Amino acid sequence: MKHTIWFFSIVFLLHIISVFFPNPLLSYTLGFLALIMLMTSFLRASKLFQILGTGFITIGIILFFSTGLTWVEVIPLLGRNLSLLALLSVLPWMNSVVAAGRFDKLMQHLLQGNVQHLGQLYQRSTTAMMSLTAFLNVSSATIAQDVLVDNLKPFKKNIANKFIMMTTLRGYSLALPWSPLEVLLAMAIFITGVNYAALLPWMIFITILMYALDSLWGRWFFRKYDYPSLEATPKRKQNDQKRSKIIQLSIALSSFLAFVILLGNLLDIDFILIVTLLVFPFACVWALVMKRWKSFWVIGTTRWKNSMNNMHNFIVLFVTLALFTNTLNESPALMIAQEPIILFADYPIVILIMIQLLFVCLSMFGVHPVATIGILSGISSLLMDVLSPMSLAVILIIGGVSTVPIGTYGLVVTIISMSLKQSPYYITYYNLIYSFVFGWIGILLAYLLI
Repeated sequence: MKHTIWFFSIVFLLHIISVFFPNPLLSYTLGFLALIMLMTSFLRASKLFQILGTGFITIGIILFFSTGLTWVEVIPLLGRNLSLLALLSVLPWMNSVVAAGRFDKLMQHLLQGNVQHLGQLYQRSTTAMMSLTAFLNVSSATIAQDVLVDNLKPFKKNIANKFIMMTTLRGYSLALPWSPLEVLLAMAIFITGVNYAALLPWMIFITILMYALDSLWGRWFFRKYDYPSLEATPKRKQNDQKRSKIIQLSIALSSFLAFVILLGNLLDIDFILIVTLLVFPFACVWALVMKRWKSFWVIGTTRWKNSMNNMHNFIVLFVTLALFTNTLNESPALMIAQEPIILFADYPIVILIMIQLLFVCLSMFGVHPVATIGILSGISSLLMDVLSPMSLAVILIIGGVSTVPIGTYGLVVTIISMSLKQSPYYITYYNLIYSFVFGWIGILLAYLLI
């Protein structure tokens, strides 16, 4: 099926309808359609996701025979994670409105002028990367490295590469804990049921703390490298344009966060659905306000079609994960998984450390944090007997986010590795301490929130 976009779109639309108008027949239909999606996507998925999917299917089928479920009852369970796929399907529209407004060019302006040494540029680069990632996600990494490669030409290659692999990955990771467009955040909320408005202050707190610590370290570490002065400072008009772009981006981000929180409090629907329903109309209104509708529509339709036709990895992961988690919850095997949790029930800090170590170890072997959260979702009810829902949400989010800079075979690390022609293990090495500190702060915060 070359144009799977229309099939996937119909399935996601039916899922949204089923949320507002629950119906057993519709649930069964969505489960059957999810199975068809899995079959059409499996061969097109990457080898890693095929292995993960096969593992989840195999374990799910084995667990099925220990449950009291019938095959008819299993079918609707396959559609339980469609909300996450629906969210992923609309994200390209937000990326597109940022590109149409040329906010992706903002990084070049933010990194120009008034810099005496690389320490100052480090903080500015991290800030710019974090700001763009909130809307552009992975695309921000390619933009950042292109700009930085050009700006760091006066320096030795090893210094420039070290600078790029630190600022891009760390700035990227700092945007993920609080961005409503981040799937790790959405999954943690989906699993624990915590309120986004209640979670957001804690995510902002840990982001500010990590940003401050990393900025201080970056200024100290790179201050010995003097930055060559520019021959000409930017014109006043350029400064005004830069300031205007920053204000526009800040207003847009604040407005989107406000709408998500407001609708979450007013309507009795979950966080993922709110973001899914809000992204497209918000992007359209933003494009109209900027008078960039034509560019937005051309860029948006192209990116959306490309994204929809290449969702195979996530479809394989989330559909097979639905089978695994739901059969596990109905199986006696859940009692086996419960034993180590009961063993350390009086020492929740040990459980938090074990969760963090699981994220770190699996990330080193190329397992995406989304998949790790999926694995943990199978025992989430057990974990919440020891940890509070808020505590579990924090450790799931920070555990996943903190491993992004050291995920040896992760997408962003791979992009930077290929571009700089550096070993991914080399990139992992230079971000280990950062991820270690980030993870420990997440553990301590989660422990305080029990």
